[in-house]
Amino acid sequence: MGVCETVEGGCHCGAVRFKAKLVDGMNTARRCTCSLCAMRGAIAVSARVEDFAVEKGADRLALYQFNTMVAEHWFCSVCGIYTHHKRRSKPSEYGINVACIDGVSPFDFAEVVVNDGRTHPNDRPPGASGVAGILRFEPR
Repeated sequence: MGVCETVEGGCHCGAVRFKAKLVDGMNTARRCTCSLCAMRGAIAVSARVEDFAVEKGADRLALYQFNTMVAEHWFCSVCGIYTHHKRRSKPSEYGINVACIDGVSPFDFAEVVVNDGRTHPNDRPPGASGVAGILRFEPR
């Protein structure tokens, strides 16, 4: 998948549909260790806010926020699937659930970087990478 690729996708039930231009194709694929992402377990890729559009079902999206109330976590109010979120660490970008992108599966990635989401980038010591580890999938 190429750099700055345009993708389409939606939730499980089809009530929500979106289109996005990714900032670096699937190369931004990542997981996170924050309390919500650890429970959600999704892989996300990045799109600039201005390059993401809900094309159907904006009225079906529900918002969840917690702690600092900066990050915006969006999910379908019908089927409950997390579609995207506005990042606290980079509010100019959305993280898009790869499982919601047409033709993409989280199992398409042999390795995914796992970011240290428990420590906000502004709270890390200078030079700290912010990477908590690597998640691997080995199909049988």
